[in-house]
Amino acid sequence: MRPVGVIGGGAWGTALAQVCARAGLETVLWAREGEVVSAIATRRENARFLPGVRLDDRIMATTEPRDLSELDLLFAVSPAQHFRATLTLLRPSLRPEATVVICAKGIESSSLKLMSEVLSDALPHARPAVLSGPSFAEEVARGLPTAVTLAAPTDADGQRIARVIAGPNFRPYLSTDMIGAQAGGSVKNVLAIACGVAEGRSLGASAKAALITRGFAEMTRLAVALGAAPETLAGLCGLGDLVLTCGSPQSRNMSLGLALGHGQSAWDALAGRLTVAEGAESAPAVAALADRLGVEAPICEAVAAILDGSLDVDAAMARLLSRPLRTEA
Repeated sequence: MRPVGVIGGGAWGTALAQVCARAGLETVLWAREGEVVSAIATRRENARFLPGVRLDDRIMATTEPRDLSELDLLFAVSPAQHFRATLTLLRPSLRPEATVVICAKGIESSSLKLMSEVLSDALPHARPAVLSGPSFAEEVARGLPTAVTLAAPTDADGQRIARVIAGPNFRPYLSTDMIGAQAGGSVKNVLAIACGVAEGRSLGASAKAALITRGFAEMTRLAVALGAAPETLAGLCGLGDLVLTCGSPQSRNMSLGLALGHGQSAWDALAGRLTVAEGAESAPAVAALADRLGVEAPICEAVAAILDGSLDVDAAMARLLSRPLRTEA
């Protein structure tokens, strides 16, 4: 099998490189950080973003874009707000019609575009796909059982990619709903912040369950307004990812919410983090996109307001609880 490439040397990019290598593929992991590349080359470990996990010898780390030039299949794992800039930087070195699997979860804040739209702008001839679902990087890298959604334009495209990356402990389920897969991954990060706030404020398990359930309704409404099928959001890329991300402080977004719930400002909570909490950037974008589409998203709006300082946590919770009574459907 031909080598594959992974764009982005953070925790999730490194974990996906490990998945590809375990599937028997020579894997090129492109990273910006020279220290990441050096550590993988000398110690077989991404000590900065995924410490303690020995990486497969089939992974070759590099900072050179030209090392991606002959690859037909690429997994793009750059954070959502850097996705466009990274693809634009690498464009001269990439095969124009390569398959690019979008692994970033977010909405571009400057344009309110999904990552598939950003990909189309940056690499107009690329063949898109989306990988999303409940998957903590360290667990995936260690080979613990994981199931994800792989969405591609056609069943044949999805089967072709799935055969490459599937393994005994990594199971992709196929879909052709790329919009739904992206919407679920983007909104769940915002909702995880809300659940973290509730946990940090000791609001109880009942409040957390309500946030997950009503947040899932917001996620589905927004996805359908964008053109997704509602049943997609009931799968791994929607409900599955939401349950995982809202249920563990291991989630970067939930841990951010915990800090906010404990009284930290967004600035203090985000300062000094090595890893990106995508929900912090996606929250205002999700709220703005929902407003543009005429979709009610009060929980996402509340998270955006807490992050920008226009509402404190208590005022945001009071606003949510004082909304007019309505039917659940």
